[in-house]
Amino acid sequence: MSKPDDDLKDEELRKKLDEVELAPGMEPLTPDEKEAFLRRVRAEGRSLTSAEQYALFGPPPEPEAPAAPIEDVEEMEPARLDRTQLSALEANFFPELPLADRPTQRLVQGIIFDFDYTLAALTRPLEELMTAGAREAAAYMRATGMELPDEVAQDIVDARVFAEEKSEEEQEEHIADDAMSFLLQFIGYPVSKMDPAVLRRAVDTFYAPEMTAWALRPGVIEMLDALRRDGYKLALLANYNCDRVFQRTVDYLGLRPYFDMVLTSAGVEYRKPDPQIFDLILERWGVLGYETVVVGDSLRHDVAGGVEIGAQTVFVDMGTTPQIAHQNQEDAERIVADAKIEDMHHLPALIRAWQ
Repeated sequence: MSKPDDDLKDEELRKKLDEVELAPGMEPLTPDEKEAFLRRVRAEGRSLTSAEQYALFGPPPEPEAPAAPIEDVEEMEPARLDRTQLSALEANFFPELPLADRPTQRLVQGIIFDFDYTLAALTRPLEELMTAGAREAAAYMRATGMELPDEVAQDIVDARVFAEEKSEEEQEEHIADDAMSFLLQFIGYPVSKMDPAVLRRAVDTFYAPEMTAWALRPGVIEMLDALRRDGYKLALLANYNCDRVFQRTVDYLGLRPYFDMVLTSAGVEYRKPDPQIFDLILERWGVLGYETVVVGDSLRHDVAGGVEIGAQTVFVDMGTTPQIAHQNQEDAERIVADAKIEDMHHLPALIRAWQ
């Protein structure tokens, strides 16, 4: 046999030695041991016998059992139920089980509410409230020694409107404190002279007229009472650009005791309908999307967000802002809620019917 043939045979043997599966407890051959073994095999001019392979490397692996043949299964005939049988199943889906053995967990575990124009509405036009608040905020900042242009009150209103439009466009909340700071920089007020505590107080002053102008819709307290008695988890979720002002509004209206969570986009920077802001509530509750109901006046923010997480959705058709009304008209064909209510008293019965 020629030297190239010997080299090729040696390489094949080395490869075979490297690929073999060792028996439990056996140590692999070192490179020197492999070379000594190959020299002995070449000197004898033969290949390993089956017995030698077994002695060196252990028994060969057991052959895999052949896969069981797949049998064709005849398609079953669907059960034909009449209206009476269907009604009986709807009323009692487990007739063969004793009452004590039947599943007791309810389908709906928690309800997520929107705030503005769902649970509450403004008693005065928003533009009027913003103008009054901006004037008071400008007067407060001047009283602290800040030199501001005459038109700064209108600039404060415009800055808020611009920030809200950007938040809607980018789906990321631009918070009120930042909007006030950016405005003052834009009009030339030196950053080095800005006092964060003064700016924070100015923002609070700007929102104060609006905070006290909210009024609960008729039937809201009775509805929340009924849902709490029924044992549901309740959360309040709002797209709002100043978390501390919103939290004070909730306390001002007496809503805090009814809710497990009160969350705003300013607090987390996500905005409805982003499912991430809903997921924060689901994770806290330890429930899945299909176990919740989302209630709100906006098809784009509330209903679409609920659909995204797999929740049941309720559209509140009791009047809203001109902007949301316009969006609802645009979205009416592509975003459809599971139910619509025009009176808050109807919600508890609707939720019970979904159990």
